[in-house]
Amino acid sequence: METLEKVGRVAKPFGREGELILNLFDTFPEDFDMEEPLFAKIDSLAVPLFFDSFEPRGRSGALVRFADFDTDARAAELVGCDLYVRTGAEEETDDAVYMEDLVGFSVTFEGNDLSGTITDYVDSELNPLFEVTVAGKQAYVPAVEELIAALDIERREVEFALPDGLLELYL
Repeated sequence: METLEKVGRVAKPFGREGELILNLFDTFPEDFDMEEPLFAKIDSLAVPLFFDSFEPRGRSGALVRFADFDTDARAAELVGCDLYVRTGAEEETDDAVYMEDLVGFSVTFEGNDLSGTITDYVDSELNPLFEVTVAGKQAYVPAVEELIAALDIERREVEFALPDGLLELYL
């Protein structure tokens, strides 16, 4: 997950074509890539601002023009906005496991002698599913943590605790 770090603030308009003066904080990266956007939080949303021009003014300031803010009126909308840079992905822990990583794992079911293999992961925002082959037939199991009773990454095994009757729908 990416995070944003505050690096400056839009101080005031300057010129006639949407130029702005920025106050840059000590956190502004010296090696900032001008092809990357800065972000301003507008109505609680991080809005990317791409540069048309960027002229440093000492270590703590810059004269800029942002794409799509090419008039004084449009640029004035940004005055007072804090500016942020993308700091990249947060460090992930070594034990982070994603549902799609479980494809190929062998499967058992709590309270049942059946076993099988996860053959696919169907990614859907509303209802992500595992496609599981059990007794030569395809079954679909909701891909949610609440149904995983046990997970052994090293042995590549998953044990599901399914609601009564779910597996029987497919067999």
